[in-house]
Amino acid sequence: MDIKDMQTIVSLAKRRGFIFQSSEIYGGINSCWDYGPYGVSLKRNVKDAWWKDNVSTRTDMVGLDSSILMAPRIWEASGHLSNFSDPMVDCKECKLRYRADDIDFDKCPECGGEFTEPRQFNLMFKTFMGPIEDSSNTVYLRPETAQGIFVNFKNVTTTSRKRVPFGIAQIGKSFRNEITPGNFTFRTREFEQMEIEFFCEPEKADEFYEYWKNRRFEWYKQLGIREENLQLREHASDELAHYARGCADVEYRFPFGFAELEGIANRTDYDLKQHMEFSGRDLSYMDPMTNKKYVPYVIEPSAGADRATLAFLIDAYREEEVDGDTRSVMKFHHRLAPVKVAVFQLMKKPPLKEKAEAIFAEVVQHFEAEYYQVGSIGKRYRRQDEIGTPYCVTIDFDTLEDNTITIRDRDSMEQERINADTLVEYLKEKMS
Repeated sequence: MDIKDMQTIVSLAKRRGFIFQSSEIYGGINSCWDYGPYGVSLKRNVKDAWWKDNVSTRTDMVGLDSSILMAPRIWEASGHLSNFSDPMVDCKECKLRYRADDIDFDKCPECGGEFTEPRQFNLMFKTFMGPIEDSSNTVYLRPETAQGIFVNFKNVTTTSRKRVPFGIAQIGKSFRNEITPGNFTFRTREFEQMEIEFFCEPEKADEFYEYWKNRRFEWYKQLGIREENLQLREHASDELAHYARGCADVEYRFPFGFAELEGIANRTDYDLKQHMEFSGRDLSYMDPMTNKKYVPYVIEPSAGADRATLAFLIDAYREEEVDGDTRSVMKFHHRLAPVKVAVFQLMKKPPLKEKAEAIFAEVVQHFEAEYYQVGSIGKRYRRQDEIGTPYCVTIDFDTLEDNTITIRDRDSMEQERINADTLVEYLKEKMS
């Protein structure tokens, strides 16, 4: 059975240590979430998979980690100070606020009151740099990581010696003062982005736009999301940002409907030209082979690490009938599973404990592993099922006699007896 409502995953996420409400002991804070022990491992694995597949295994990509606080003039150049806003309405009676483009009703759904006229609300968080709080010290928490890449374009090309076409990738926190955050970690005010700015010749932009659309869509499938829960939606002309030549969203079927996981946009040469105008610096590119000078076009695949993690959580969840009981299991792809291997001992006997600890010490050198000895074997299996652990290893008294161990597969629940000395190679083969 698939998840029918978000509360199912919210409950499991808290129960099994994936995600907690931030500041919970103080009543919580709206739209802010803390990743627990398994959640932080899952999210890290998502980011690591993204980085490996898009950066470290490619010759046409480099990485960057730019500052969250940047010169305010950057946000003038990018248009965020003047254009980065949403239309907001207030209920005249209960004072609740809504994004005007998110509602399809004339009256407040909470009290039936009338709405105010829409007004624009800038989404950037403002703060001050230094001890004096005046306008000359105003800075902003970045609403996207992309601008840090654009303003470093010349630095990167000079130092990395990369030739166009090539990309700059970055993973980092961004902040947007959303009017109506919600749906668990889907829309929050603090979030993590995984972005690529891929620079290319203008005449090849359409070709690379198609390439990145298809590549990014396939990435989610390769990591286990079922194809029927994904769609690639091309934006209509009236949805496009004023600078975009094309844009498409990879969308996932959340319990509340299809919604964006990642956007892939042809941003043309807009950003580099804006920063050239506002900074006075030349950000054009000179091809060393042809001596052709031009401002590159940019294809931007922009994904949310939190949204991707949420989608992998939801899509992995299954409920199965097993011997008259319901088994809840997270069928993560092995690259994403927060724990790859759990090691158990059948009973709390010193000889078994020593053997189990020795096997765990070897396994943990190669895989994310957990040594767990509380509860019956059946309950330990069920716990690991809800964490999404692909393999459980049990050490019993036969192990002491013939050095064999039992391996249990999460998805099939089948058990196999193998020699303990071959365990690491067995797991490597299974998770290759």
